[in-house]
Amino acid sequence: MATTYLQLVNDVLTRLRESNVTTITQNTYSALIGKLVNDAKREVEDSWNWETLRSTYSFNTTSGTVSYALTGAGNKFRVLTAYNDTSDNFLEQRPSQFFTENILLNPDAATGIPNYYGVNGIDTNDDGLVDIFPVPDGVYTIRFDLAVPEAELSSDSDQTRLPKSAIVSLAWAKAIEERGEDGGIGVSSQYAVAKQALADAIAIEAGRKADEINWYWV
Repeated sequence: MATTYLQLVNDVLTRLRESNVTTITQNTYSALIGKLVNDAKREVEDSWNWETLRSTYSFNTTSGTVSYALTGAGNKFRVLTAYNDTSDNFLEQRPSQFFTENILLNPDAATGIPNYYGVNGIDTNDDGLVDIFPVPDGVYTIRFDLAVPEAELSSDSDQTRLPKSAIVSLAWAKAIEERGEDGGIGVSSQYAVAKQALADAIAIEAGRKADEINWYWV
């Protein structure tokens, strides 16, 4: 279930025994909590390839062209799988040296059905670039399944679909640390609670994706 930025901030404020606000910028403290919520959200986001972050980005190749942009994916994506939808084969990842040796240093680079890919930087729109090989000899639809982070929360109504409990628990710990312990829950104890909340959320998803956490899968 999606949670708004304002809901997250008020949830943390309540745990700090502070008054709720009608807008995140209502006062300097609520604005600070907003920053800590975004910090916590980013840490939670980076800790696992959450189902809610997964999207498919596709492009069609052009004969003789090696490099393509993953338009809209940004520069913090994580590749889950790459697939040649036209030829029905998965693309295997190869390091940059592979492409240097087989394309840049090879005047007779192989052409044909793409079987390999490598991430090769960021374009001027801050979207990832990928190289594919063999050099396409025609039009192929290449599909990348990615985990792409959400945008940073900014307005009251902005939403996140990441685990609420993990974000709130971690933001609360950061808030306690920022202002110092005041007779309530200790910062070390709250960081332990936040760590457990995140571990529980990951475990729930991981239980549905055994093939992603086992090195050997039949």
